[in-house]
Amino acid sequence: MSQPSTFGGRPHTPPPGASVPELLVARFRSQARRLSWCAIVLIAVAGATGYLYGNLPAPFEDWMLLLAAGLVVVAVVILPFLLWLSRLYTITNRRVIARWGLVRRQQAELPHARGYTISVRRGPLQRLFGAGTIVLKNGIDAPLRLVNVPSATLVQETLGDQIEVGQILAHRDEQASSGLIPTAPTEPTEPQAR
Repeated sequence: MSQPSTFGGRPHTPPPGASVPELLVARFRSQARRLSWCAIVLIAVAGATGYLYGNLPAPFEDWMLLLAAGLVVVAVVILPFLLWLSRLYTITNRRVIARWGLVRRQQAELPHARGYTISVRRGPLQRLFGAGTIVLKNGIDAPLRLVNVPSATLVQETLGDQIEVGQILAHRDEQASSGLIPTAPTEPTEPQAR
């Protein structure tokens, strides 16, 4: 049994009983618009440090200025960037994976075959930039939140397609294992002689 090739955007499903390798559909991070403040602070600190270096009043020294500028850069620029970099979302043809954390890495997974609801929350700025927060709930586990996802509607449609295909494949594999549907032949059969 094969799938018609007229549906351009639909993924192809393998025959019943055939193993399906896990394929990467999308990998992305949160939208980086919050890091624009970090860039502005970095430019301001660099300008202020350059202007004040060598021109400080009597009780202050240049090393104090450099130390204060370094602390501001670490706290307001580097730490938010590392927090943004540590959060990664992955969508495969079998599951959704969210990884986060700087020191202690955490991971949450949600398989497509189990099924879940998809809701998108978008604030005014998120609408302006095409982003949104996607919440996935399966009724059993804690909701999985994909925070500030770029192109949220495209990700929502992709997740919907993956749920549909995942549930179809799980249902077909269940029927194939119970013997209701013949499985894909493992070896080619030879025609019988008459």
